[in-house]
Amino acid sequence: MREENIIDILKRVGAILVNDHFVYTSGKHGSVYINKDYLFLHPKETSKVGLMFAEKFKDLPIDIVAAPAVGGTILSTWTAYYLSELMNEDIYSVYAEKDKGNRTSASDSLLQFNRGYDAFIKGKNVLVIEDLTTTGISVKKTVEAVRRAEGKVLAVGVMLNRNPIGVDEKLLGAPFYSLGELEVEAYEEDECPLCRQGLKINTKIGHGKKFVEGKNELY
Repeated sequence: MREENIIDILKRVGAILVNDHFVYTSGKHGSVYINKDYLFLHPKETSKVGLMFAEKFKDLPIDIVAAPAVGGTILSTWTAYYLSELMNEDIYSVYAEKDKGNRTSASDSLLQFNRGYDAFIKGKNVLVIEDLTTTGISVKKTVEAVRRAEGKVLAVGVMLNRNPIGVDEKLLGAPFYSLGELEVEAYEEDECPLCRQGLKINTKIGHGKKFVEGKNELY
């Protein structure tokens, strides 16, 4: 019997949406959307993803699993749980948040470890986990936050890489592994063929609602 992979899991929970007009976190547009929130409705399936990560990285001397809030945090916790079982020791799970006081826009805000998490990271070996990547910005910022907190990034694991060409070890500056790849074309607004076709933006999934509201404010 074929071993189940991450694409199988995401399809089964209805998390892969196609043939529509979506706005991604990066602000780019595309016709395919990975609705990770549908995965998180299913704790059993979500835990399987955490186990996949744990089995992949169990041979590394990991002390802490870190992720950017919010979706990555859930996977970070499950990964740390299974690593703790596989390694027979306590592995912590922490998350990085936006530094609202140090930014000029949402896209260039730093991520930082609050709630005293930075004290746990200092001098420790860290595995960085993320749910999805398109540009790799969030996970890269998490890697940078770990290093600012004086932790050592041993590896980066991503559930699904939507940009295999652009998001890799070179970009992140650390060994990189994804559970699966689903290449999704993403367009800047002024280059979006869906916009040119006049295809209505989905305002229920992704960041379409915010995008449309922003447009309405301009006119």
